[in-house]
Amino acid sequence: MQNLIEAKNIHTYYGASHILRGINFSVARGETIGLMGRNGMGKSTLLKSIMGLVKPRSGTVDIIGKPMAGRAPYEISQLGIAYVPEGRGIFGNLSVVENLKMAARAGTRGQRDWTYERVLETFPRLKERLGHGGQQLSGGEQQMLTIGRALMTNPDVLILDEATEGLAPLIAREIWRICQLVRETGISSVIVDKNWKHVTRITDRNVILVKGEVVFEGSSAELHARPELLTQYLGV
Repeated sequence: MQNLIEAKNIHTYYGASHILRGINFSVARGETIGLMGRNGMGKSTLLKSIMGLVKPRSGTVDIIGKPMAGRAPYEISQLGIAYVPEGRGIFGNLSVVENLKMAARAGTRGQRDWTYERVLETFPRLKERLGHGGQQLSGGEQQMLTIGRALMTNPDVLILDEATEGLAPLIAREIWRICQLVRETGISSVIVDKNWKHVTRITDRNVILVKGEVVFEGSSAELHARPELLTQYLGV
């Protein structure tokens, strides 16, 4: 399978703090990956290093075969990578309609599978709040809007950092439904979330980080077969 994202030997620092220590991480076309680990283990830093939001001190990041380490986030986004950050990052002063339509564009292969109408069908709650400003939405609605906005770019890869963090159980179930739907459409996904049970239901492969290093990489079945890893590395 073609690797859409391939990060090799990534070392990333915050000041003198060595956060990522030689990480190798890849995402193939159509693949859904769970990125796991306790707080502070480097998950968000890895995503930011891939997206150009943090510059690795060494290592390479290739997007569809093009070297992109140190390039601007918008250049990486234009290569088909959509990022839903922790904290969501919606435009609070824009309406739901404006947040969605400002992101609309064809994908890297000219695909327009995710139209405005399809996003509203997928997120009926947003359809009821089209005129609301982003700041007027609940946390769950903001997360739906951020995912919907990312899908409007018709991405090849969707990255979700803390997909259901702080959301009510009913809303979290809706987000997991969307993640499964995205998988079924063939879009690759990287999902960070503390609920490993939900993550492993939809992932092809899982990666666990501890102190900026990969300590496990394998299928959901392999992870379930080794419960000692869940206790040791995830505290569950």
